[in-house]
Amino acid sequence: MSGSSFGKAFNITTFGESHGKGIGVVIQGCPPGLLINEDILQNALDKRKPGQGIAGTKRREPDHPVIVSGVFENQTTGTPIMIFIENKDAKSSSYNTIKSLFRPGHGDFSYQSKYGIRDYRGGGRASARETAARVAAGAVAQLVLDQFSIRIQSFTLELGGIRAQKTDQLHLKENNALQCPDPEAAVKMEDRIKAVKDQGDSLGGIVQITATNVPAGIGDPVFDKLDADIAKGLMSIGAVKAVEIGAGIQAPLMTGFENNDQISLQGFETNHSGGILAGISNGDNIIARVHVKPIPSILKQQNTIDTKGNPAVISTQGRHDISAIPRINMVCESMMAIVLADHILRQKSLK
Repeated sequence: MSGSSFGKAFNITTFGESHGKGIGVVIQGCPPGLLINEDILQNALDKRKPGQGIAGTKRREPDHPVIVSGVFENQTTGTPIMIFIENKDAKSSSYNTIKSLFRPGHGDFSYQSKYGIRDYRGGGRASARETAARVAAGAVAQLVLDQFSIRIQSFTLELGGIRAQKTDQLHLKENNALQCPDPEAAVKMEDRIKAVKDQGDSLGGIVQITATNVPAGIGDPVFDKLDADIAKGLMSIGAVKAVEIGAGIQAPLMTGFENNDQISLQGFETNHSGGILAGISNGDNIIARVHVKPIPSILKQQNTIDTKGNPAVISTQGRHDISAIPRINMVCESMMAIVLADHILRQKSLK
């Protein structure tokens, strides 16, 4: 399938479906000599695997990664790296009663329109299950970034309309299941999830991602801008509907004087640019926010049509998240890592 690859110097191609034998990724362009093992991949995958938290699906996948190629004696060899993750807990029978119905909010109708065929079991390639392959690739990309001491972190900024007000102590996000650094907001988010779950509905939210220690000079002009590729990488995640860089949607509300990051001998005085100017990193923290839509699989009855064009009513049963947050947080970190690794390797080719 076209559209399953991303990146130039550091290139990934994901494969597999939600209810197939498994999913995985082929990584090309990873430099040789980087120390890697399956435990490193597992540590990353554990942060997004299903079956966790108040908002998570009841599907329980161990997500054990198997390195098939590209690694010898725990070191990357410079050849294509293939990672495979077996599906262990798929229950396709849940979709038998709705296989002829187009689920609102899903890719059912658009996939059928494009290909004339679709995998109705969990959405096939359109399923969030595909993102496990991205996380595995992101763990490999992070090995490249480690050479530059680049660190990527994310946190839940907003969920169900409840926004964190205190975000300066990021370590506090580890104290709750929603990865929110504001303890009071986290409690309100959990209460909101419980209420909406009882109604058979779902929630969306906002995740903020920060990359630190990114050197100045990373990125390319015009069509390959670093912020453009970050936006594309994050927008390629299924549930993401908008991406902000730096001041983002607040920038139009400022004057030029307010929005410009003035420069002193100590560096930039503010960071409204989100660490990127003219598509190239300026050495400041790279900051992005993704706006995540509510999970479309809900118990509430919705109007739809079947594959023959007849009107119908649907209620999506099975095991589904109430919100993509916080499992999507690690996916966002991974895509940021993949983009940065790609651009850093492009920059190295210039020297």
